[in-house]
Amino acid sequence: MLKISRNWYDLLIDELKKPYFLSLQQKLNEEYNSRTIYPPMDKIFTALNYVKYDDVKVVIVGQDPYHEEGQAMGMSFSVPEGVAIPPSLVNIFKEIKSDLGIECIKNGDLTRWAKQGVLLLNATLTVRKGQAGSHKGIGWEQFTSQIIKLLNEREKPVIFVLWGNNAKAVLPLITNKRHFVLTSAHPSPLSAHNGFFGCKHFSKINNILLSMGQQPIDWH
Repeated sequence: MLKISRNWYDLLIDELKKPYFLSLQQKLNEEYNSRTIYPPMDKIFTALNYVKYDDVKVVIVGQDPYHEEGQAMGMSFSVPEGVAIPPSLVNIFKEIKSDLGIECIKNGDLTRWAKQGVLLLNATLTVRKGQAGSHKGIGWEQFTSQIIKLLNEREKPVIFVLWGNNAKAVLPLITNKRHFVLTSAHPSPLSAHNGFFGCKHFSKINNILLSMGQQPIDWH
């Protein structure tokens, strides 16, 4: 059962009725019935369910969910409390410490960020167990692109954070000059030293928010 908040449902209702999305739903039903798929079906839209459209301050675009047991929870880079913190998130916490001089809570559940207006949106919202990228190209990218387009249309500025080439693929969708875009390498251990470390995105985000008279994000 796909659970999406009324706020986003009303905005996405036309998208949810399109043939590609109905086909995607059918594919998901088959996959969940025959394989181990992450996150659990009722957690697919967790990122949207925590942050209303008008309350989004920051969008951090990820690729697809973690693909090992117990990790994926419907928000990019986030894992449930008690689960070992994945390497990319370890590096995110390292950059926060370097940038802001604060120690992050030793807990990979980023719900605390979501509640402050950080939309943790993966481009692809589901994945097969142990197979990274296995649900790429089945329709999710079209759907999540529509979310980016809706945010692009908003009057109130949004800060889009794009780490790595996969995230940067949404750049052409962000056409409104009132918004802010921060890009760097991905925080993965394979690429973090190519520009993620030292990007200072977390202080930049807070400085932008303060300049607009908004509450900065507590990144602990």
